[in-house]
Amino acid sequence: MADLQRLKSEYEHYRERVRRDRRAVGEIAVANVLARILPVLDAVDQAREQGEVTGGFQRVTEVLRRELVALGLESVGAVGDLFDPAVHEAVSCTRSDQVEQPTCTAILRPGYRVGEQLLRPAQAEVAEPPPAR
Repeated sequence: MADLQRLKSEYEHYRERVRRDRRAVGEIAVANVLARILPVLDAVDQAREQGEVTGGFQRVTEVLRRELVALGLESVGAVGDLFDPAVHEAVSCTRSDQVEQPTCTAILRPGYRVGEQLLRPAQAEVAEPPPAR
């Protein structure tokens, strides 16, 4: 009877390990596909900035964004965020009396993540406080 319990327990652990591995492989596959779509999002953002996203194309971009969010894609980096080198890439850094800690003052290119995996850091202009005297 003890052997049967042990065998059953081992089998349950095996099944859970297989489920975890399948989930991890699925997450990696989704992250790889989403990483390849980031240049498309950049092109859409540039077109939007130039006022070229209108009519049917605007609806297509809205559906695309909605579907990408449903897959777990999250934008990273916003003006006013404290600078975090784990999610931001500083493109320039200036001194400012307006901040007490290094802070993102402009986002030049948004960053993206899926779950805990960073696909691309946000490119940011950063302001830091003047040196203490």
